[in-house]
This record gives sequence, structure tokens and C-alpha cells, in this order.
Amino acid sequence: MKILASRRFPGSAWDELDDVEYLDGPLPGAGRREDVGALAVVGERVDDETLDLFPNLSIVANYGVGYDSIDVEACASRGIALTNTPGVLTAATAELAFALLLAVRRRLVVGDRAVRERRWRGGWADPDFLGRDVSGSTLGIVGLGRIGRAVAQRAAAFDMRVLHHSRTRADVGWRELDELLAQADAVSLHLPLTDETRGLLDARRLALLRDGACLINTARGRIVDEQALVMELVSGRIEAGLDVFAREPEVPRELLGLPNVVLAPHIGSATAETREAMTRVLVDNLLAAACGETPPNLVYPDAEAP
Repeated sequence: MKILASRRFPGSAWDELDDVEYLDGPLPGAGRREDVGALAVVGERVDDETLDLFPNLSIVANYGVGYDSIDVEACASRGIALTNTPGVLTAATAELAFALLLAVRRRLVVGDRAVRERRWRGGWADPDFLGRDVSGSTLGIVGLGRIGRAVAQRAAAFDMRVLHHSRTRADVGWRELDELLAQADAVSLHLPLTDETRGLLDARRLALLRDGACLINTARGRIVDEQALVMELVSGRIEAGLDVFAREPEVPRELLGLPNVVLAPHIGSATAETREAMTRVLVDNLLAAACGETPPNLVYPDAEAP
């Protein structure tokens, strides 16, 4: 089976594939390809127009857990399997969410910048370096899937009180979204980007965050009204740790100089071990399709990303 891939993916598992060709630019630039049976993609837009170029396609294998750039129903209507790589990136993404929380609350980046720029004068009570406690504070988790639960486990180790909002009212910590936003000292987002969640945190909901609250987003940038978030951050009323943005790799210029924001370049799964594990899952999906078997990580039109 001929595989057209966005890139060579890390790890030895990738060498198990026999017939791989690499894209030289965006997918539409490949032109019509009747010989291609599989796409292995990361960050590529795959829609009806794209699928028209590959009439003999049997699988779109997505490298990552989120598949919002792929038209799921278009794949399903053509009988094309769509797969992702869930589970193996849970710990890495949860770790980054908590790292952003700690960095924001303890003003780590502000302090690092001051040391590098030789602005540190040794005053232990310098207000620029005065952060907020993480231990004992309240964390609100929006989306209690695999990653949300992993963040909750880490929060427990810091003696945090954990509230959550999800489709399933799992326990006494469940809150309506507006109530959670008003009660939490920090809010961490762990939702897939869907029509339902796009712009979920709009200006009204962001205004519910208490003064000094912290928003952590390692999910998708478009879950939040980015311009409304920028306005709140510029005002200094809240803080944020952001790994994702609405128009990546573009980042609102207003955020670049703010001391109350920690910015990361979408690195939730970016550890060597995690990326190699993701390749293993990706390859297993491709090999199953090549053998005419059902891939182990099949995504269905009504599926909710973990």
C-alpha cells in the first residue's frame, strides 16, 4: 500500500513501512494520485476536495489525538478509515498543563527573564516575582477525559481542590461550566474542538473568572474567543498559560510582552518517548489497513476525542 506522509515520523516503528512517499508542501499540491492508498498526516487539512485527489484511499492516519482539521464525515461517507493516536500522549500533555500552571502561578518566566537580562538585584521581596500558591488552591478542569483525569491526579499531589465540568456528572466535584469558572483559582481546558466547543469560553464566560485567576489551555486555541482573552490579559485581571492558539503559528502580538502570560509552541506531546509511542500507534493503524483489517484506533463520526 502506497503511503503519502506529511513527514518522516520519529522512532524505529516507522521503518516497518515499505512504500512511503513524503509530501513536498501542502496536500492539495500532490495532485491527483490514484496510486495512494493511505495518508499519514499531522496538521494537514483533509476535506472533500482533498479526498477527491485520492480515489483509492483506504485510510487517513492522523498523528495526534485531535483530528479537528480532518472532515470525519467526509471520510466515513467514502468508506475511508480515520484513525488517531490516543492514550500514549496523555501523560506528556498533562505534565505540560501542570508545568504551565506552575510557571504562571510562580512567575517562573518573569524571573528567568529578569536574571538573563541582569535586572535581578537580589531583593527577596521584589513584587515582580511575587506569585500565588498552587497547593491548596482550586483547580477547575473542563473536559474530564484521559488528559483531564491525568491533570486531576497531578493536582491531588499538590493538595488542590479539583472541580470539573464534563458531559458526565462523574462525582461531587462536577459543576456547571459558569459555576466552575467563578469558583476556580485556575482553569485547565481539555476538550476537543467541535462545533459545540468552538468559542466555548467567550467574553461573557471569561469575565466570570475571578480576579487573579489563571487559564491553562493545552487543548485547542479556538475553544476560547482569543480576542476576548487578549483583552482580559492586557488588562492584567487574569493570567494564562497557553500552548495553543487560534491561528497557529501566529500568536497575538499583544501577548508577547505581557508578564502574566506564559507561551508555548504547541508542545503538549513533545517528548521523545511520547512522539515515538505515537509513531508506534500510527504505524499499527496503517499496517492493519494494509492487511484489510480494522485499524485499532478507528474514529467514528460521532466520536468524542479523548
